[in-house]
Amino acid sequence: MLVSILKVAFHLASNLKKFNNTNYSIKLAVFKKSRIMSLILMNPLKYHFYMSIPLKYLSAYSSTVQNQVQKMLDENTLKSYLLNKYPRVHDVTNDKSLRSYVMDIKNQYLKKSSPLSQIKFDDKIHVINNALGLHTYVSRVQGNKLKSKNEIRIGSLFKKSPEPFLSMITVHELAHLKEKGHNKAFYKLCQYMMNDYHQVELDLRIYLTQIDKFGDIY
Repeated sequence: MLVSILKVAFHLASNLKKFNNTNYSIKLAVFKKSRIMSLILMNPLKYHFYMSIPLKYLSAYSSTVQNQVQKMLDENTLKSYLLNKYPRVHDVTNDKSLRSYVMDIKNQYLKKSSPLSQIKFDDKIHVINNALGLHTYVSRVQGNKLKSKNEIRIGSLFKKSPEPFLSMITVHELAHLKEKGHNKAFYKLCQYMMNDYHQVELDLRIYLTQIDKFGDIY
């Protein structure tokens, strides 16, 4: 850890030697780095913690993927990566349009699956709890019969996001109408409805990482 700190210190010292020959914006950047370095040297444990913060939305991915994303984080290029691939947001912004959107996909791929009694955006679903959307299966006794209802709720965060992200979450929740668990059959069904499901899920998690570290971009 000390070696890493000294390397950073050496790098900043090299930048400071050029301080008088740079324009204002670069001077400001160097100053900020110097300030961070001062805080790091005063408390190396905080530096170690800062450098080892896990990528919580990517914890299930390989170290190769995590290292690539970490590199983009360090270089602050996540925003440009996402905007290049997903420059626009969708126009599904209320429960009525969401229901129409979800039902179009359901009728195309899972027409004979269980009906959905409710489809809505939900402010209570938060990605911090690892919930992007929610499929619920509710059983109620009505007279002498046991009736069940399926509901799909999607986090309100995704009211303003690229359409492929909304599609990926919708496909994920619809797949639960057939497969309750996240097994091989479940992911096969997801890919049937969306052939680039896995890539879009990865990019969505990169988007959540961007929000977590730097804030929203849409």
